[in-house]
Amino acid sequence: MSKKFNITCDQATTICDKSQYGEVSFLDVIRLKFHFLYCKICGKYSSQNSKMTQVYKMKAEDCKKQIHCLSTEEKVQLKRELQELQELEA
Repeated sequence: MSKKFNITCDQATTICDKSQYGEVSFLDVIRLKFHFLYCKICGKYSSQNSKMTQVYKMKAEDCKKQIHCLSTEEKVQLKRELQELQELEA
């Protein structure tokens, strides 16, 4: 029975990544928890991955609250720079 639950570290990190987005089966969650019992490195990876996901989600929420529009001057400047790049490549 333990062979069913025994997974490699590569498989564990893949399952961990999928679980961050809710794309993992219940059986894979069990396998992952079983793997954490004997592999502390993967457990640490999972913990750090969760924290990073939380930080990115918080930052994404902050970004959604801000309006990201270029001013007219910035648009003109950007257009000028793009044209200069195109001329250099031609």
